[in-house]
Amino acid sequence: MTDILNRFILETTNVRGEWVHLDASWKALLERYDYPPVVRDLLGQALAAVALLSATIKFNGTLILQVTGSGPVNLLVVQASGRHTLRGLARWQSEVPEGDLVAQLGDGRMVITIDPGEGRERYQGIVPLEGANLAQALEGYFSRSEQLPTRLWLAADGERAAGLLLQALPVEERDPDAFNRATTLAETLSRDELLTVPVETLLHRLYHEEDVRLLEGTPMSFRCSCSRERVADMLRNLGRAEVDSILEDEGRVEVNCEFCNAGYRFDAVDVEQLFTEGEPPPGSRTRH
Repeated sequence: MTDILNRFILETTNVRGEWVHLDASWKALLERYDYPPVVRDLLGQALAAVALLSATIKFNGTLILQVTGSGPVNLLVVQASGRHTLRGLARWQSEVPEGDLVAQLGDGRMVITIDPGEGRERYQGIVPLEGANLAQALEGYFSRSEQLPTRLWLAADGERAAGLLLQALPVEERDPDAFNRATTLAETLSRDELLTVPVETLLHRLYHEEDVRLLEGTPMSFRCSCSRERVADMLRNLGRAEVDSILEDEGRVEVNCEFCNAGYRFDAVDVEQLFTEGEPPPGSRTRH
């Protein structure tokens, strides 16, 4: 059950589900920053959520879940790629209390951005941040933006992050009570069960009276898309004058990736190369 996402179907009903369990990828993310426990757990829930959401669509690009607020936690941003990689970060500005989303994030909003890649148009859904926890806020998003009955259960600690999603598909209902029955049973799940019980055991506990088809799992991993080449492109976009000004003040240009905390350093020689690559060397220009 290490870093894997499983889909499942309740046969003869219109109910589908997903379960995700992250441990090595979650720990790899936590190595980058020392998060307070409350912020850490909130970020872990968001990471599990974006993994679940990425399985509800077909895409080759990226899906980003971003939550901004006026409270102690002012930013959560997590990303899943079509290659089943994850990354994320949180920002906080004061002590974060235990409690609901209002106590932790204050007034805020949730933005889900789907970039299909390959030059296709991005989709973005924006909803107010409402609900007692992140799972309820996401349920509100689906209710407002997707009109699909959806329920989520999310949990995280310092070792692992996990999530369960149930969704009623827009097809002819062969069993009108199936979704209500499935969610009522899922409500009996404890936080520890969600974090520690393998998917086969969990589904048997919940739905042993149902005909459940468990699909092959998809491995998930932590990976950041930053690179020295991308940072170099960013510096070129800043322009020569701006980069030279930083170089003059600091003696070097240093950029740290917010997602993975990787550091990139450019000295005077590196900067010169940034802005002369592709130009002909001195004395090589043809004179007419």
